[in-house]
Amino acid sequence: MTTPSGHTSAIRAKKVIGTSIKDASGATIGKVEDLVLHKLWNHIMFAIVGFGGFLGMGEKFHPLPWSALDYDEDANGYVVNVTKEQLKAAPAYTMEELTQSDGMQYRDRVYDYYQATRYW
Repeated sequence: MTTPSGHTSAIRAKKVIGTSIKDASGATIGKVEDLVLHKLWNHIMFAIVGFGGFLGMGEKFHPLPWSALDYDEDANGYVVNVTKEQLKAAPAYTMEELTQSDGMQYRDRVYDYYQATRYW
């Protein structure tokens, strides 16, 4: 089965992590640092996007709904309909916060912020 952009629906996480996130103009606004999975529902809850900080200090991580990422081969990265300013204003947390507990509170906040279609 293929996605709307013609890609297969299966991908290995290690191919996603480290991939650039670009805005609609093609400017890099971050990169995928990790993915958070919902183990019971077999879904990707969100991608964790990192930008800013210095040498790993002070960096906040921004969860993005998986459905907001669209891989573009020509751009060699995921293109999102989000500007760097919108990403800066988006909910941001430490990696520890995003992976503690069941992650639901962060998932709900990010889907509300981006007005993303829920998978649940």
